[in-house]
Amino acid sequence: MAASKSFKKSSNMFLNYKPPKELRALFIAHYAPLLLIIMIGPIVAAFEVWKLSIDFVFSVSLGFVIFFLGALVYFKWEFYWQKTYKGQLVTDGIFQYIRHPHYTSLLIVGFGLALFFCSWATLLIALIAVPIMIWSIFDEEKLLKKQYGEEYKKYMKKVPWRLIPKIF
Repeated sequence: MAASKSFKKSSNMFLNYKPPKELRALFIAHYAPLLLIIMIGPIVAAFEVWKLSIDFVFSVSLGFVIFFLGALVYFKWEFYWQKTYKGQLVTDGIFQYIRHPHYTSLLIVGFGLALFFCSWATLLIALIAVPIMIWSIFDEEKLLKKQYGEEYKKYMKKVPWRLIPKIF
């Protein structure tokens, strides 16, 4: 019963969430590629236009697995963030491996969906999302340096990876 109440409370929190005014454009930029993939993907898959030149079943299967992994990263981040963030800098949990797990999860989900729909169009949209996320990360890190100062700079040295450990 308690788990049911907890789920209901958290689902209402997600449904009622409104990003702050100053972040709304950025919020839209983060989710726009995913929304485009979700809207265009079924159309290009149904009409078999811009189809990837790999086996369809392999592409759909691989896309599903990648999407599922991205969703796991997203929910690991989301639940940890909701549980621990109270205005302070969060540096443990998933944040001890990468500084921006939210962006990582969105990119993984986007590439998973692109492969799931087996389309060059959706893959191109997923690729376009990468520089958007990187630009957002650089902007966000400027704000985090201002907000948390030396504490964030130490964290950046301790966790040098923004999106993918040992790569970026």
